[in-house]
Amino acid sequence: MKPRSFLESFNSAVEGIIYVLKTQRNMRIHFLIAIAILVGSLFLRPHLSPIEFLILGFTVVLVLITEMVNTAVEKTIDLISDTYHPLARIAKDITAGTVLIVAVLALAVGYLILFRRFAPGIESVIYSVKVSPSHITFISLLTVILIVVLIKAYSARSGSFVLRGGMPSLHSALAGAIWIILSLVTTSALVCILVFILAFLVAQSRIAKGIHSLREVVFGALLGILTALLIFQLFRRMI
Repeated sequence: MKPRSFLESFNSAVEGIIYVLKTQRNMRIHFLIAIAILVGSLFLRPHLSPIEFLILGFTVVLVLITEMVNTAVEKTIDLISDTYHPLARIAKDITAGTVLIVAVLALAVGYLILFRRFAPGIESVIYSVKVSPSHITFISLLTVILIVVLIKAYSARSGSFVLRGGMPSLHSALAGAIWIILSLVTTSALVCILVFILAFLVAQSRIAKGIHSLREVVFGALLGILTALLIFQLFRRMI
């Protein structure tokens, strides 16, 4: 095999992630849980410390990694032997057991860090969630990215690079989310207009380069705007 560039290696790595998302139900469940954890962290009182967030994030990533390794081992075994063999079954069972152990660990970490810190009453929880816009902005943008990746995993054709083209446009989704977030946190009409122009130019450039169609760009922008708007309207500081 000829040496590959950094971009080609990166594309191959992303295609591997998307393949697991498209073919493995458990991976999709883990991804949805990751989104739920991001949004759920807004309800915490007090908010997660950097160490707690690092532990939580590492645990979530560890679950995703073990699921990907499990899939890789299964595909390798299927490639080597297309007939039933007891040793092949043992190898698959071991990797599946690894995923189970890590999932149990993730549940324990989630309970210790998240569930025990929920406020007793939903009203007081919502009140305690009135955090600075920076935290909600981070959660909103990361949630938009995860939702776009999940949609692309379903809509992308086999063998295509999912982050380049396809439904929806990630650039347009992020541009739309950033515009609506800045519109909510700033009182300057000029800033809102300028950011809207930049977001429009980002979306238009995806069409001009032939990377996305108008439908993909519009859907991505609406997805980013509505997702960020929903999160902000539910959890941002109320005056």
